[in-house]
Amino acid sequence: MFKKNVTHILFKNKPHIMKKLILFCALLITFSSFSQDQVLETSIKTLKGETTSLKKIISQNDLIILSLWATWCVPCINELDAITDVYEDWQDETNVELVAVSVDDSRTVNRVRPLVNGRDWEFKILLDTNNDLKRALNTTTVPLTLIIKNGEIVFRHSGYTPGAENALYEELKKHI
Repeated sequence: MFKKNVTHILFKNKPHIMKKLILFCALLITFSSFSQDQVLETSIKTLKGETTSLKKIISQNDLIILSLWATWCVPCINELDAITDVYEDWQDETNVELVAVSVDDSRTVNRVRPLVNGRDWEFKILLDTNNDLKRALNTTTVPLTLIIKNGEIVFRHSGYTPGAENALYEELKKHI
């Protein structure tokens, strides 16, 4: 009864709004399932310039943390540095693989290798210079951190604040 009254109040004499809302929801559901496949098939490059895909990387490990970052993004670098401090323990306990994908474009991608070489990052670094993966994930901001289990995104978080790696680890433990 309550739902009917609320719907009636909100959409009284405005069936076009209801139709648009239903269409929007249908498109959202369609694109979210399409996006999952598109994410897996997106081509990305290694630091050596070899082409690979997330699907190939996922096939090598059941549990992955995928971090989108950029050289110009201080929170991104802080997050990856914080994870570096605990990454070896995480690997021992969960068998997780961290894959950090730089979204630096053609103007800034030449900064990736020097930055990585100056850090103690012992994880896979990939390049998404065309932002194909970033678009497939439907994000505009970095850092974006995902947990992928058996090819499915089971956790998604944007941004970084000190200590967020602890919450990420707690989430990670739910999926081992």
